[in-house]
Amino acid sequence: MYESFYKLKAIKRKAVLNAAIDEFVQYGFEKASTNSIAQEAGISKGSLFNYFKNKKQLFIYLIDYAITVIEKLYDQIDLSEKDLFKRLENIGLQKLEIQSAHPNIFDFLKTIKQEDSNQVKDFIDSKFDSLTNEGLNLIYKGVDYTKFRDDIDIEKAIEVLNWTMFGFSERALKNLDTFKHMDEVGKKYMNEWQAYSDFLKKLFYK
Repeated sequence: MYESFYKLKAIKRKAVLNAAIDEFVQYGFEKASTNSIAQEAGISKGSLFNYFKNKKQLFIYLIDYAITVIEKLYDQIDLSEKDLFKRLENIGLQKLEIQSAHPNIFDFLKTIKQEDSNQVKDFIDSKFDSLTNEGLNLIYKGVDYTKFRDDIDIEKAIEVLNWTMFGFSERALKNLDTFKHMDEVGKKYMNEWQAYSDFLKKLFYK
């Protein structure tokens, strides 16, 4: 279906994908302009519609592309690590690596979850319900819950961890462009997360 698009050089494919993602993140499906996408990618609108039949097909392709990226993140979850805090730390670092390689991919995922266009909403829902459940199951699979204090409601503790990790991750991703190398990002991320991790461990662990 996308043979002509795959024939493009990798750098040009990336330009098209990034331009389309930026446009959909900023304006949503209905208001996104294929003219703007083509112009930003440095191609003609005719070429864009040679690669993708219409805006909806392009949008659906981007969703599948984003899901493939996230599934790679899931595949890298180290299930041998039983400590929940260390597992979340590793996932956060992998997320930063993905953000470095795929700018705005997480912004796009967040945006499409809020998309209410009837043209694409059912497709989004069908894709992301299973993806979200799969991700949560993997994140917490095999975790050693005996480390938690006996008087702690583990479900509520996990909710607090999720909120903390989400907020921290969002801030880290926004600051990603201020670093030239992932090594710098990783060191800063590790140091900051360690402070949060130590604080929460004192609250939740024995």
